[in-house]
Amino acid sequence: MAGIHSDVTDDLGARIAAGEFPPGSVFTLAQLEHDYGASRTVVREAVRVLESLGLVASRRRVGITVQPRDCWDAFAPQLIEWNLQGPFRRQQLSALMELRVAVEPTAARLAALRATPTQRAELRRLAAQLRAVGEAGHGTSDEFLAIDIAFHELLLRASGNPQLIALRNPVRDVLAGRARLGLNPRIPAPGTLEEHEAVAEAISDGDAAAAERHSRSHMHGVWDEIQVDDSLR
Repeated sequence: MAGIHSDVTDDLGARIAAGEFPPGSVFTLAQLEHDYGASRTVVREAVRVLESLGLVASRRRVGITVQPRDCWDAFAPQLIEWNLQGPFRRQQLSALMELRVAVEPTAARLAALRATPTQRAELRRLAAQLRAVGEAGHGTSDEFLAIDIAFHELLLRASGNPQLIALRNPVRDVLAGRARLGLNPRIPAPGTLEEHEAVAEAISDGDAAAAERHSRSHMHGVWDEIQVDDSLR
């Protein structure tokens, strides 16, 4: 039952996210039962999940109505995944990158002030490891991605700010999304590996201004790469 419910949720959610059913589209439970060959219980649970994400709203005598995009839970992992799978992947990646540009430099500044000695040492280790893997030409590897995610998640954790720490999943999604779409170069763009090390060193030294500056430089570099990538157009 759980598997069937997940299948209905994923398929309908992905179709709504892709714009197949625009805001204002109305379904009925009976229609969904028929379309998916699923029981009323399975369909109800799928609709409940989509309601919790803001994609649809149910009203008696009206049905299940697709909601405007600005009502959707933009941080929901399921919605981000559906967007990255569909025609709005460029917009989703751009939105996530804009979020990173806005918050990661601040997180780096705070990390320089608040990180523990262990966190400072680990950021330096991850930056060095990332450089070694990247310079070896493995920028598209799972190993590079795992190190990159670990670095940026730790940076957010080291900020000591619960709201910034809570953004680690969207940051992971944008890094993994780029990799899954084949957008990471085999050898990282000039300055990418160096900026990771510069951020780590500034945080280790407790230099808040330098940490923020290097993080912002790195974020804008990656942002520019996403904006000009023709494969996402």
